[in-house]
Amino acid sequence: MTTPDFDEIIDRHGTNCTKWDDMQAACGVSPDDGLAMWIADMDFRPPHSVQQAVERCAGHGVYGYPAQHPDYLPSICWWMENRHGWQVDPDWIVTALGLVNGTALAVAAFTQPGDRVILMTPVYHAFARIIRAQGREVAEFPLRREGEQYAMDWSAWENLLTGRERMLILCSPHNPGGRVWTPEELRQVADFCKQHDLVLVSDEIHHDLVMPGHQHTVTALAAPDIGDRLITLTAATKTFNIAGAHVGNAIISDPRLRAAYTAQMAGMGLSTGMFGIDMATAAYSPEGAAWLDALIPYLDANRRLFDEGIAQIPGLRSMPLQATYLAWVDFAGTGMTAPEFRQRLTRDARIAANNGSSFGLGGESFMRFNLATPRANVERAVARLKAAFSDLQ
Repeated sequence: MTTPDFDEIIDRHGTNCTKWDDMQAACGVSPDDGLAMWIADMDFRPPHSVQQAVERCAGHGVYGYPAQHPDYLPSICWWMENRHGWQVDPDWIVTALGLVNGTALAVAAFTQPGDRVILMTPVYHAFARIIRAQGREVAEFPLRREGEQYAMDWSAWENLLTGRERMLILCSPHNPGGRVWTPEELRQVADFCKQHDLVLVSDEIHHDLVMPGHQHTVTALAAPDIGDRLITLTAATKTFNIAGAHVGNAIISDPRLRAAYTAQMAGMGLSTGMFGIDMATAAYSPEGAAWLDALIPYLDANRRLFDEGIAQIPGLRSMPLQATYLAWVDFAGTGMTAPEFRQRLTRDARIAANNGSSFGLGGESFMRFNLATPRANVERAVARLKAAFSDLQ
């Protein structure tokens, strides 16, 4: 495998790319001179094996209904065992159209309109959107700040229960806070779900993007007795920057849960396309593993560079990032209102980032920055932030 060049600046303008082509409409920042640091995909090419798979598929020239790729399920099982120590039976795997779709299917299959679905906020904003769109109620259970990290707040959360809760969606590792939950914390989540008869959806899409010195634990391994109420969601899309493939895995060991989930999918007439399956199969490979091993230190260096810059701006604090490539920066120390610091970001720094309020309770003073971009862009972002907040220095 040739060494990936993550420093290469790849022009994504005009490619129907949400991150760059929609940044003006979504964030008020022109792509002509702005930096896209909002939506969570990377500005890097995937492993060459993925590109080769797409070219083979396209080169055939006939795009009829696809059969199941014979190596697809084995490649997922190989990856989970070799990267995460989890032995997955191929029969447990249900293929969804990405993990937002996978989560939505779980909400539809295991809750009813009016039921409450628990989110530990602030958390990935799409969860709340799909819950509300299906007529369910979002139950926001705010995470507690413990030092510079988030922690689960069980004593407070017990008092928030109403008896109408039917599901808890866990983000592990946590987006946007970048926490890697410990095995003990995951067991506490499992115990909470058993005690209150909740289905647990464990979204582990960032499980491969863990910074050096930290280790992700699969929820199913931390709490093996939770299988009768556990749906684990994983995907190659975040790891290998193939989100446009819209393919992900719902791994469900319990036959009863799996049957209900697949019935929901069948009732909606959903099926996956050939390109996504081929891309995921090519990514879950030794070449994909080598590419990822090169990516992690690069992301970690971007993280260090960004955090050092943020630390030099009075009033700004970047939460220590244990996983993901998404920096979570608190602007509360500036004394500014959210509209004030957002205006400095968009108008003065010309950076498109995610508003923290979109992630729910606890995110109001934050902004989320995507660091999965060539280092030169991170350097530009740091310089622009220092200039935009220069009066505080």
